[in-house]
This record gives sequence, C-alpha cells and structure tokens, in this order.
Amino acid sequence: MTVAEKSLRHTLGDFNSTICTKAIVVGIEEALGAKAAAIALIMAGRQRGKDLAQELDVVSKGETLTIEEIAAQAAHALGQDGTRLCLIDKVEENNSGDEPFYLVYTRETICSTGEEENSPRLCTYTLGAIQGFLEAFLNKRLRGEQIESVLRGSDHDVLKFVSL
Repeated sequence: MTVAEKSLRHTLGDFNSTICTKAIVVGIEEALGAKAAAIALIMAGRQRGKDLAQELDVVSKGETLTIEEIAAQAAHALGQDGTRLCLIDKVEENNSGDEPFYLVYTRETICSTGEEENSPRLCTYTLGAIQGFLEAFLNKRLRGEQIESVLRGSDHDVLKFVSL
C-alpha cells in the first residue's frame, strides 16, 4: 500500500485544503511570532519527513540508493500521487568544494500557495519535511535554508541542505 492509500479518515480521506493549512500556519505565526512559528513548523516538518522515510523503508539507504532514486521516491510521496505537500522537480548533490550540499527544487509548496508576490513567507514546513526525509535517508544531520522563492521571482522554491 502506498502512502496515499493509507487512509485515517474513512469518508473525507487524509487530505485537507490548502486554505485550512495556511490558516493553521498564519494562526501559529500570530500566536507565537514569526521566528518561534518557523522553528515549530520546521521541526514538525522534520518529524513528518523522518516518518515518511520510515514508511518508505529508505532510512539509512544513502549508501545503496542514488540521490536520483531517492528524489524520485520523495517526489512521488510528497507530490501529486502522495500527500500533495509540494512538487519536487529536481534534487542536486554538489560534492565539490569545502562544504558539500544538496539543492531541492520545489514548486506549488503548501507554504507559498496563495501568497502575494514579494511576500516574505518562507517554506518552513516544506523545508522541514524534506530535511527530515533527507536526514533519515542519508543518516546525517543537515541544516536547511530556502535560497530562492517563487514569491520573489524564481521559478522554484529552492531549498539548500548542508551537512552539520
């Protein structure tokens, strides 16, 4: 059974609207402030990403699967055929230089949806979910940051992950 086929709600299914999800994010920001909310949303996303890697049985498989193979699994699980958190178009691994890193090119993220152009919003939950997934797969801690945004002229929300 795939991630999308596991249903916790019998009638409505497991997915809710982006409108409701955005309301949760905005409410958390109003209650906690932007910085504390970002920390909470990244941590929640990280846990979800780790759980997803466990469900897909890819924990600690960074030695046996290529980054392209794991990117395809993440794209499937988080994209249109999965939880619909976001679309992952590409994952790049850069091992040249002093600090190896991964770039994840996403779009239609839950965080950017419905935002106005030039909004300062960042993809906190999405970043956390992808970070947790990669951490579980690679069996290493990462630090993530959003380096490009569809809200500020880019074609993708680009997330960068560096090993700690």
